[in-house]
Amino acid sequence: MSPTKQEMDCNDYKQALLADPGFEDESGHLESCASCQTLTTEVAVLEKKMKAALEINVPELRMPDLDIDNVVSLPSRRMLTKPAWFAVAATVVLAVFVGIRMSPVNTDFGTLEEQVLAHIDHEPGALRVSHTPVTDQGLARAVPEQVANMNHDAGLITYAQSCTINGKTIPHLVIQGEHGPVTILLMPDEFVESAQVVDGESIHGFILPVGKGSIAIVGDREEQLGRVKQNVLDSVMWST
Repeated sequence: MSPTKQEMDCNDYKQALLADPGFEDESGHLESCASCQTLTTEVAVLEKKMKAALEINVPELRMPDLDIDNVVSLPSRRMLTKPAWFAVAATVVLAVFVGIRMSPVNTDFGTLEEQVLAHIDHEPGALRVSHTPVTDQGLARAVPEQVANMNHDAGLITYAQSCTINGKTIPHLVIQGEHGPVTILLMPDEFVESAQVVDGESIHGFILPVGKGSIAIVGDREEQLGRVKQNVLDSVMWST
């Protein structure tokens, strides 16, 4: 079986797409993942902008007429060639794209509760019903050892990505609950003094203080989160 036909998760797809913008997914992952569909559109727009940047018609450099008797000679410098100008233009476009992708999507939100809700709204593709667990490698990528030690005892983990909350990279996990997907955000650097309620239009949950950090657990309004809460707390241990 070729690599493109093997089952892919979001990390695998993003790595393949960014390595080759012309990558065509044969695994079927893109069809069911809104987050990766958005990324694919953004990469296509980037490619179009870079192509336009490379097609800039750089006019020939023409020096004005000067009175050479009043000009001081300076060491000669090599002028930028047209390919060099193209490289500069492409680099600027790429830097803008990377800056947009790396900027926290929730920097305009104040409280931690608001940021958690905004982040969940920003990644609707993560909240899909699935019976396929993420691989051990995928879980290890999303939850590196220097952040926390976590195992699959928390439940059926079907989504694991590194995301951003309050300007900090955190593990974003999804566990399949009894009434639908449950979002788990591990935030080792977000201290809260006491449990906070998270209340959205059709979801509810809480942010729990855990050591010097906190963990957000949010699911469907019908979801009984007590069991999920205990499983998560038993499965997570901060590494610092």
